[in-house]
This record gives sequence, structure tokens and C-alpha cells, in this order.
Amino acid sequence: MQILLVEDDKTIATGLEYSLQQEQYKTVICYDFQSAKQRIDNELHQFDLCLFDITLPDGNGYDLCRLVKEKRDIPVIFLTACDDEVNVVMGLDLGADDYITKPFRLRELMSRIRSVLRRYHKQSQQTMIQIDNVQIHTLQGKVFKDGEEVILTALEYRLLLTFVTHLGQVLTRNQLLEQIWDVGGDFVNDNTLTVYIKRLREKLEDNPQKPTLIKTIRGLGYKVGDA
Repeated sequence: MQILLVEDDKTIATGLEYSLQQEQYKTVICYDFQSAKQRIDNELHQFDLCLFDITLPDGNGYDLCRLVKEKRDIPVIFLTACDDEVNVVMGLDLGADDYITKPFRLRELMSRIRSVLRRYHKQSQQTMIQIDNVQIHTLQGKVFKDGEEVILTALEYRLLLTFVTHLGQVLTRNQLLEQIWDVGGDFVNDNTLTVYIKRLREKLEDNPQKPTLIKTIRGLGYKVGDA
């Protein structure tokens, strides 16, 4: 689990980083709005949760929360010295998942982080699958890469679902053909499979010539993700 921590007080940030690492969370720290925005724009797919201080020297955590929620549905917890109702409501209206006021007990913060992550994990198991920078929303039948929707044909989507429902497993070409055989009667042969794997890579890989999402396992087949 990796957390994006945005806190302008370096003493607080250092203490939080140490405590999070003791709980086996990886952390990336930003001390201002602009550096956090850059991380969100370029690396949001790497994070599982965001901890945002509301008052920053060059902006505020509310705008960071809005940026995050526009790109990905991951949890955001606000850290703030403000505890009045207006600030609480504003944060929650923007989609924040929790709100903790300073000074706070580290044990309480860790408990809230675990609670929010459990809730998201339960929801994502049912409705969303995340692999690197690709999200598959199974209820809507939609696929996103870096927050942008990727349009797939029915057969491309079925092939992708076959991979993600067998994460970390090597699937042979015969196994894939059996899974994507079109019940409507469209013929899917070995050459067609090659074409569709190529198309998926072109749409989802950062570099289709050197695929890291749909990996070729020489002599065996293909694999997506790790078990």
C-alpha cells in the first residue's frame, strides 16, 4: 500500500511518514500544492490512499481532493487544524472519505486509514479491478487508463476480463480461446486471438512493443498481474 501525504509542516510530515512506515505503508511526501498536483497528474495510479492537509502555502487540500476524485476513485482523508462544521461539510461534499483534526492520536489515524481501505477494498472487489494504471469497472463494463476511458470491442473486453479474473496465472492460448468463444456464433481462431491481444496491448500498454500489462510467457502463453 502506498500513500500520498501532503503536509506543509515538515516536522509533522516526518513523524507521520515514520509512523506509516512502521505500519508497513509506503509514503510519498509533498510539502506544497504544486508538487502534489504534479504527483497526482503523473503518478496517481501508484497510490492507494491520500492524506491531505487542507491549508497549504500555495493552495489547499480541497482542490487536491477534487483533482484526485476526477481521475480515480481512491480514498482521501483530510488532516486539518480546522474543526468547524463548514470545513467538515465542504470536505465531505468534495468526496473526502474521512476528516481528522489536529492534534490527533496516531493510533486513531491508523485506525481510520485501515477502516477506509477495508471499505474501498470490499467495494472494489465487487465493482472495480485495478491493474497498474488500468481500471476495469465491471458493473458499467468500462475500462480506463490513467483516468481516461478506453473504448474496447465486446471481444476485446471479454478477453481482458478473462485475464483479470485469472490474475497472476499463466493462460495458454487454448484456455483463452475457450474463454472468449463467442456464444453468438462468431468464429474465434488462433489468428484472431493474436490480433486481439495485439489490439489490447495497443490500447492499454504504455509501450505495446514492450508490454508490461499483458506479458508473454515464452512457450506457455500469457499472464496479467501477479498472484
